[in-house]
Amino acid sequence: MAQQNNLNNQNETDVGQFSFERAIEELESIVKRLEDGKVPLEESVAIYERGEALKRRCEDLLHQAEARVQKITLDAGGNPTGTEALDVE
Repeated sequence: MAQQNNLNNQNETDVGQFSFERAIEELESIVKRLEDGKVPLEESVAIYERGEALKRRCEDLLHQAEARVQKITLDAGGNPTGTEALDVE
């Protein structure tokens, strides 16, 4: 079990610096391998766990991007007056 936790922590660390594009590309590759059904059980579990780490990385990056998006505020005449932070929650 300790070895499994170390593997999970390593997966998180490895993908923690990935760009969104790199993480999604590797995640797609994992999904394809799992869907093919030709991966041994133990390896399937390991790559599934890596896929979970990649999914979390993508979600984190998307949330960060959403937080940076701003909506344009308009005056009564429909003219832009500035921006305000997008309510992400």
